[in-house]
Amino acid sequence: MHRTKLYIDKTFVAPVSNDSFSAINPATEEVFAEVAAGGAADVNLAVCAARRAFDDGPWPQMSASERAGALRHIAKGITKRMSEIAAVETRDNGKPLPESEWDVGDAAFVFDYYADLVEAHEAEGAQVVDLGDDMFSSTISTEPMGVVGAITPWNFPLLMAVWKVAPALAAGCTIVLKPSEFCSLSCVILAEIIDSAGLPAGVFNLVTGTGPDAGAPLTDHPLVDKLAFTGSIVTGRKVMTAAARGIRTVSLELGGKSPFIVFADCDIEKAVEWILFGVFWNKGEVCSATSRVLVERSFYPALMARLKEATEAITIGPGDMAGVKLGPVVSKAQYNKVMAAVEVAKTSGARLVTGGGRPEGLDTGYFIAPTIFSDVPTEAAVWREEVFGPVVCVNPFDTETEALQLANDSPYGLAGAVMSDDLERCERVAGKLRAGIIWINCSQPTFTQVPWGGYKSSGIGRELGTAGFRGFRETKQITRFDKSQSWGWYLGHDAS
Repeated sequence: MHRTKLYIDKTFVAPVSNDSFSAINPATEEVFAEVAAGGAADVNLAVCAARRAFDDGPWPQMSASERAGALRHIAKGITKRMSEIAAVETRDNGKPLPESEWDVGDAAFVFDYYADLVEAHEAEGAQVVDLGDDMFSSTISTEPMGVVGAITPWNFPLLMAVWKVAPALAAGCTIVLKPSEFCSLSCVILAEIIDSAGLPAGVFNLVTGTGPDAGAPLTDHPLVDKLAFTGSIVTGRKVMTAAARGIRTVSLELGGKSPFIVFADCDIEKAVEWILFGVFWNKGEVCSATSRVLVERSFYPALMARLKEATEAITIGPGDMAGVKLGPVVSKAQYNKVMAAVEVAKTSGARLVTGGGRPEGLDTGYFIAPTIFSDVPTEAAVWREEVFGPVVCVNPFDTETEALQLANDSPYGLAGAVMSDDLERCERVAGKLRAGIIWINCSQPTFTQVPWGGYKSSGIGRELGTAGFRGFRETKQITRFDKSQSWGWYLGHDAS
């Protein structure tokens, strides 16, 4: 049985307690690895190592080209081990292998992207500001924020970690990463790759462990300058509270209940394809999943019939089986949570169109049939609350105004989508949707070059793009006085 270690101060070490927890394959319910269970003592060692590396080490002072070279080395390491990492993610998380391969390829690209970006940032130099006063001159520059505590989720184990690690390292920060205890193994491989890239001691540290035992001590550690978290609203509130106690910077990427507005003038096959992709990709374990679908009433009967047919044709099974498009949810706890939400939905007045239980013939593993509810009361929990599983709700609308009202009536604001052959209408609706990410005639494609983050309860701050880099930099103004001039406020001659 493989047993992992922590990675602290450029050394793979056992936890102080020597404890571990089991990695369980959600397709078979079998234990296949033992993961090091770090605790408060391990977190302290990791944060102190990161603090020393930032305050006294070379990493923050390195040139952009030197840091970029290290990032490109990491990208090559990920690419070289892509098949291995993808297989581990599928076994750990349950997602179909082609999805894991896609995610790992994206992770490598993120490191390459931030390598290019940090070099471009250095080439731009400081911003000179015209103050309108010849006696003074000012420049605005940025510098690394410091020690970052990053806590990442289980739905995209490597990719969500890389969204934080790559820009933080590019920015010159040092980092302690605490991945989800449900899916830690690809981050252990990331630590191996980073170790081989030759980063100075303490720049990157990995502490695997549970939220209470490792995550909480990391959020409360006084030597951490920034907390970067992706996960649930419940835990996000705890992270934000901890940040407030220390008056520290925080970025939160939390939940969503994203709407997808479908007008009657679009192609039905394209509409169904993107609805399926918007909610069943990664088994619906996607914070931005467009799980509230609003369909123009004249189009509603035909679309529902075709959506039911297409959903029931999805191949379900273990993620490493050829042709599978929907794997098991990540854990028994998540299975129970999703099934509880489905059972409540069945009593809410919503109509169960298909799914709602375990797929036939899959008696072992955390499998849930892709589920559609229609004509859902808008006050129902399944319409308003994030399920984080393969469950979609579909309701009709009559007017554009009504569709927007229904779409925006949510405490969340991570993403939204609109589909229509009328591109002017698409742009108009996109401009009125209250969310940080809007898709037109598609749902879920994500690009490293553009910012990711939401409005309202969906979070604070942005990841990816230039915004993801700026989030790990402090802004500094330096104002200079022309010493050949005389200020003369106290020591000058009295004009009277």
